[in-house]
Amino acid sequence: MNKTLLFFTVLVIATCGLIYELIAGALASYLLGDSITQFSTVIGSYLFAMGIGSWLSRFIERGVPQRFVEIELGVALVGGLCAPLLFLTFALTDVFRVALYGTVLVIGTLVGLEIPLLLRILKDQLKFKDLVSQVLTFDYLGALAASITFPLLFVPKLGLVRTSLLFGLLNALVGLWSTWLLAPVLANPLRLRVKAVALSLFLVVGLVLGDRLTNFSEEHLYADDVVHASSSPYQRIVLTRGRRGFSLYLNGNLQFSSLDEYRYHEALVHPALVRAGKVERVLVLGGGDGLAAREILKYPEVKNVTLVDLDPAMTGLATRYEELAELNAHALADPRMHVINTDAMEYLREKMETWDVIVVDFPDPNNFSLGKLYTTGFYKLLKRRLAPDGVAVIQSTSPLFARRSFWCIDTTLKAAGFWTQPYHALVPSFGEWGYVLVAHEPTPPRRPLPEGLRFLSEGTHEGLFQFPMDMSPIPAEVNRLNNQVLVHYYEEEWRRWN
Repeated sequence: MNKTLLFFTVLVIATCGLIYELIAGALASYLLGDSITQFSTVIGSYLFAMGIGSWLSRFIERGVPQRFVEIELGVALVGGLCAPLLFLTFALTDVFRVALYGTVLVIGTLVGLEIPLLLRILKDQLKFKDLVSQVLTFDYLGALAASITFPLLFVPKLGLVRTSLLFGLLNALVGLWSTWLLAPVLANPLRLRVKAVALSLFLVVGLVLGDRLTNFSEEHLYADDVVHASSSPYQRIVLTRGRRGFSLYLNGNLQFSSLDEYRYHEALVHPALVRAGKVERVLVLGGGDGLAAREILKYPEVKNVTLVDLDPAMTGLATRYEELAELNAHALADPRMHVINTDAMEYLREKMETWDVIVVDFPDPNNFSLGKLYTTGFYKLLKRRLAPDGVAVIQSTSPLFARRSFWCIDTTLKAAGFWTQPYHALVPSFGEWGYVLVAHEPTPPRRPLPEGLRFLSEGTHEGLFQFPMDMSPIPAEVNRLNNQVLVHYYEEEWRRWN
């Protein structure tokens, strides 16, 4: 029995085991939102299931090597198919959570059986202290390999479905080579080899058809035809096209529809630019689709626009995908534009310069990584980067559907030291949508709206700042980095509408 290859087996199965855990957590956060909750519950359930598997291993008394190989093949089957099956379950049924945690518990239980059985197989080959230290060393090294390669390599290059199938295949191959490593102590290695080869071929076919499986799932997730889908280290990007035009989704959340996006972006940009003392230097945080930049560039006084968006895949798509580039009027290719792909908070910390106008166009605070961009800490950074007579604007979710969330953002901006002026606009794809203008002191309009707008006029502009009774201010806590109350408000309020 080759101990070196068996320890390499430990490394591989540890890597595979953690990959399945990460796939389940990532997929749940993509489809359900609130990544901290999803990863926390998935990891907790997975570790609990591993404990169950370790406890159950005591009842396997005969044919331990045989059971080890069979468990490897079981992990390969369930783990390899977990992502495509969960995508399909989400798209076609209403039992996604049951399927998610059922899959996590099955995989975790099987993975929990692996190491105890392998320790028993190797117990006659090494002293106990050497056995435990070496097996656990390779187990932890495998976990490290998975945690590094999953976000940096596999998700952006392969996506979740093909990553799942690839590691299922790897598990099947571990089962196959184990039939040779353990051949002297296996009762019927040939039968196991046939099973392992058949499973490997099945997973290879799945890998070849991986993109079709993903496309099939996404076609049932979205009402319109999917015309572009890609994964980056940060998000899943999907463009759909239907009779009403085309739409952008990030991690399953609608970002705009070409039918009415002009309403959202005109309302986002122009109330701030008509109030700023100057508009020569403009900073856009988020807005990687280039649509806010299109509106900013309608002002001839604008000399420099810096757009900071975390994801180069998004800004690249907005530049290269012809239909999207036409919609944003090729704004990102304008010589006045400077696109920087980095974290917005880090950018504000590092840059000491100030801007005349700052447009904050982040996705809604539906998880804690986005919620940090709506905290007093972030807004104080923003205040330091705003020119003395400058104006900033923050997209602030719906004051109708998420009323407390909207006023929480306004309250947080005031706590950061801003003068604020909330307003709203009707965007049919979203409903009533909210924004908050901020400045160092009260700022009236100073210049007219540019020509060629489709939604705003001098008359309708002032009406944006009037709130009916069902959207009027209500008490809300300040959103701070250490509590992120806004994320809890947001999740609770939108759950009622979804």
